[in-house]
Amino acid sequence: MNHKHFFAAIFIFLTQTSLILAQSSSGKLSKDQNTYRITAGNKTLQLQFHSPEVFRVKTFWGEEPEEHFSYMLKQQAFDLLPVQTTQKEGTFVFDTGRLLVKVDEFSLNLAVYDTQGNLLSGEDVSDVDGGAYQDDRVVGAIKTLQPDEHFFGFGERMDFLDRRGKEVDLNVGRGLGRPHIIGAYNVLEANYAPVPFFMSTKGYGIFFHNSYATHWDLGSESNEHLSFEAEGGELDYFFMYGPDFSKLLYHYTGLTGRSPLLPRFAHGLQVGTYSGGTWGHEEMTSTHYVVELARKYREKGIPFDVLHLDSTWRMFGENGGSGATTFEWRETFKDPASMFDSLYAMDINMVGLHLRPRFDNGKQLDLLNQAREQGFVYPEEDNPGEFVNFFDEEAVDWWWENGVMRIAEIGAMFLKTDEGSAFGRKANESDKTGPRTEEARRLHNAFPVAYAKAPYEKFKAYNGMRGMNHTREGYAGIQRYPFIWAGDWPSEWQYYGPVIKAGINIGLSGVGYWSHNMGGFEHQADPELFSRWVQFGMFSPVAHVFGMDHPGYKEPWNYGAKAEEIFTQYDKLRYRLIPYIYTTAFQQYQSGKPIMRALVLEHQDDYNTYTVDDQYYFGDHMIVCPVLTKEAQTRTVYLPEGTWYDYWDGTQYEGKQYYNIVTPLEELPIFVKAGAIIPMQDEVAYDNKEAFGTITLDIFPGGTSEYRLFEDDGVSEKYMEGHYAETLFRATSDDQGMEISVGKSEGDYRPGARSYVLKIHTDIQPEAVQLNGDALQPLDATAIRAGEAGWAYDAEANVLWAAGEKADDEEIQFHVR
Repeated sequence: MNHKHFFAAIFIFLTQTSLILAQSSSGKLSKDQNTYRITAGNKTLQLQFHSPEVFRVKTFWGEEPEEHFSYMLKQQAFDLLPVQTTQKEGTFVFDTGRLLVKVDEFSLNLAVYDTQGNLLSGEDVSDVDGGAYQDDRVVGAIKTLQPDEHFFGFGERMDFLDRRGKEVDLNVGRGLGRPHIIGAYNVLEANYAPVPFFMSTKGYGIFFHNSYATHWDLGSESNEHLSFEAEGGELDYFFMYGPDFSKLLYHYTGLTGRSPLLPRFAHGLQVGTYSGGTWGHEEMTSTHYVVELARKYREKGIPFDVLHLDSTWRMFGENGGSGATTFEWRETFKDPASMFDSLYAMDINMVGLHLRPRFDNGKQLDLLNQAREQGFVYPEEDNPGEFVNFFDEEAVDWWWENGVMRIAEIGAMFLKTDEGSAFGRKANESDKTGPRTEEARRLHNAFPVAYAKAPYEKFKAYNGMRGMNHTREGYAGIQRYPFIWAGDWPSEWQYYGPVIKAGINIGLSGVGYWSHNMGGFEHQADPELFSRWVQFGMFSPVAHVFGMDHPGYKEPWNYGAKAEEIFTQYDKLRYRLIPYIYTTAFQQYQSGKPIMRALVLEHQDDYNTYTVDDQYYFGDHMIVCPVLTKEAQTRTVYLPEGTWYDYWDGTQYEGKQYYNIVTPLEELPIFVKAGAIIPMQDEVAYDNKEAFGTITLDIFPGGTSEYRLFEDDGVSEKYMEGHYAETLFRATSDDQGMEISVGKSEGDYRPGARSYVLKIHTDIQPEAVQLNGDALQPLDATAIRAGEAGWAYDAEANVLWAAGEKADDEEIQFHVR
């Protein structure tokens, strides 16, 4: 691989003569370039401190540790800190200022304490030998399990949220049994995007930096210990301290990378199509179908911005069938270049195509033969191979120039990279297993990351704008090449809830941009299920609708008038919320905190949140509670500490309680935190790449609160260099009235002058409203909502409307009394 020379330059350490700091008859401590090693017998423990709260642990037996290019980490080397080191009573102690790390000089067992002396994690357990172990090719560690300790993370899991008392196997791929109902559709085995990382309610997290298949036991075998092990490689993990979960995600994504912003328009609706004919109906596909589909969305006033053509656009090849890619258009697609032109003429912002990671030969092109001759496919035991060698940069270049460029140069702007799990494992669509060597076993989980990285970076450069890749499989680090979708789950009620769990869990694992097929993927959708799933989908990090049910295809008008009405209603609402969603995405880029958040992420000391796997925060202020039962008239919700408003009617609820909520079909239960300020734009048909126009601030009073709106050009990466604007909103409410201020737009980006409309939920009719000390005139609410300066009170809805205009560098204040 091309990275082999990289390691010759980066990892020239740990082989030099070390400075002996301390030693005993059993163990000795040495330090070299801020890397600490303790050796006892043939066992060596290596510690590297990345910050006072994050350190790396490697244990190896007899030889120097292996070094491989890591697709999991955002970079291959990090700055290391020196720490205070002492030896006392048979223990080496490392003091970071935030943690005390103690290592027994005889067993090399490791214990970590906070500065108050509380044990976070140890390896001296009573029922087995604790600490690091090696058994044939298996490496692992056994650590203490504390009585009140619970665990969250592990990637896109569809089974459980809190993993205390459970085991889990992490290896990319879905279930393999037949029929699908016990195989591919087995939510216990679903492993499209596992992440070898967990957070403990004791305030620490562990990221197992090993790409082999791993097994974790979080108290299933014993109440005294937990364990994790890999089927090969080394015992190499990062330990991090929060103690809160948000800080742990910050640390984890500091190692593996944070999600860069998708283009602003990608936060609108994304539509997928089989172009008129799914598998078995390929002869019905056409460019005409695709163009007419887009035109129908536009004519019906259903906003959308992104379109992808799924697998039937391409000719299935001679060797790999539907599981490989020829880069030849099916003969039913007449003039695809004109199709792209027509789509972009309708202001669709981005169009992409589905493909798989194996080359194939078609009727005109023999890319598989050519790639084999030049060594650009990954070799297999009994043949030259078919999988593009995404670990080789020259192979990626050849794949791009000879394959992907054939579609990019006529209009494709991104890829949907499917079936990344098939490298080294049975493919979803065939019995193809790919390479099965030891090296392939090590790379199996890394393959989806390398696979997503290639088109993300290539299209970013080619398009001259932010990248976007739509992929099914992932592993640690996949968030750098957004985004993930949850896979092919049938349109049945039993799979709806597990898909929600998948989104909650993957957010707890550092992956923020995540989507699913609204209404399910396979099978005809019940119109009620479609409607309920759409409501959840429009309040997901990425809103994506696509299905293979012929001829429904999850096109909203195919499920009845009511379903189409609900789809349109919630799609329009999502577009109005894009200022809020986009700002939350920027927070995600800064901190690693996802758009879709488990309640436990915000309330880790509230035991009631540990099992809430069908509600979630959407950004800072909203809790979304999808309805999962057919014909449900009510559902039970849990509201955490604080005061909460019903989003639809303003009813207030006190938190840390359960409520039974009425759930008419057209209403997705949503609750908003008191003090929330939610920025919204006017209705739009698509993202025009211009600055937001009039901004409505949906205000739910509660003491003093703030919100900072993020804005930039929406398409470039200049935000990474600080080229953006933030506008601070502040609201204060008390018995005397309310003060709402809209601050100056601070930063290099200039959004321009605009009107700000206040929508304040209050049951107290004001006497007067002032703007910058001057009285506003009472007007009709319709005029206010259009941005005309004035105020109006809707006594039936308990809403106060007020509006005023401001320039970039101006601050305005509303006073309500």
